[in-house]
Amino acid sequence: MSKKIIDIFIATLGKRYCGLSVNQLVSKFDDKLSTLYFNTVDDPNLNCQASFLYRVFAPNQKMQHNLNVCKFSLLTSGLLTKASYSSTSYDATRSVSKKNFLEDTFSYKINGTNHTSLYFRDKWLLDASDDEYGGVLVNADRLPSDPDKFTFVLRASLSHWKVKGKKGVWLKLPLEKCDLVPVAVKEGFQYHHAERGYVMMTYWIPEEPCMLPSNASHQVGVGGFVINDKNEVLVVQEKHFTPALSGLWKIPTGFIHESEEIFTGIVREVQEETGIDTEFVEVMAFRHVHDVAFQKSDLFFVCLLRPLLKQIMIDDLEIQDAKWMPLVEFVEQPLIQEDDMFKKIIDIFIARLGKRYCGLSVHQLVSKFDDKLSTLYFNTVDDPNLNCQAS
Repeated sequence: MSKKIIDIFIATLGKRYCGLSVNQLVSKFDDKLSTLYFNTVDDPNLNCQASFLYRVFAPNQKMQHNLNVCKFSLLTSGLLTKASYSSTSYDATRSVSKKNFLEDTFSYKINGTNHTSLYFRDKWLLDASDDEYGGVLVNADRLPSDPDKFTFVLRASLSHWKVKGKKGVWLKLPLEKCDLVPVAVKEGFQYHHAERGYVMMTYWIPEEPCMLPSNASHQVGVGGFVINDKNEVLVVQEKHFTPALSGLWKIPTGFIHESEEIFTGIVREVQEETGIDTEFVEVMAFRHVHDVAFQKSDLFFVCLLRPLLKQIMIDDLEIQDAKWMPLVEFVEQPLIQEDDMFKKIIDIFIARLGKRYCGLSVHQLVSKFDDKLSTLYFNTVDDPNLNCQAS
């Protein structure tokens, strides 16, 4: 993984690779300033040439339509009816060591005889484990149910952890023990994040700025351009939308689930909404916008997919209708022509179909630093299967 990133960096320095540059636009549908990231190597200020292994369109070729990537389902515009978040928040359980405080012992003497006991710690301290950053994670399965007992052991535990030099405390309170939340708040704990079955609270012990990571700051959405051999685009109309968007045919969109890849998430969304199985080709561009839902930021990845089926079966819960629409008709929709963000995404899509643009394809690698399978997205136009040329 690290070597591949260095290769891309060196290729960029040698003007043999062109990444995604920043383009800021305002969409008329939400009046928000959005940042669109896509290849623009026709810009002489970028000092980037399409040659060697990594290429995008040549500087002398322009796209036929003036368009900008748009997240076709803006939360604030009501285009998306799904309400879910990408789960990218810090998970303290992933960084917990096997050492458990309850395994610690203390020694004492009775009549000159040495004894070792666990009784004191079992009875008066919360069961907790070390994390990798000098903090502790409280065992949610062994919390007392009685608020008064919890108050006592929580205070004793905080004092003990302070003496031990611990820093952050992660306290996960399950729904069935919600009576303990007011106790934790009174003792100085703060909300970090919540899921359906629990609330995570934190406490910073040192008298210095808190270094605990914040909750997830982004939600991740995807949209899929699916085009068949008749030059028709797979489009949908949703059951719930704002009046201003009445009549708009848009690409299938949705949110990425927890622990789901971008390239598998968009395939799932297209299949759920239309019944069409697809093959992921690449990410063509992505949009970044802030203060979308509950003050969170939003990342929206525009993907190109290849259909494996043609028969449409719509999802009755959220989709009003779906069909294969000729590309020309899709592009000429007034709501698309009137919006800079909508138009830009169409231009990129058309340039990609004409082999004048190359997006980011999927490459899965394992990093030695965490032994996890990661997905790296970058340009590889030397791959003949991508059918992408810089001409």
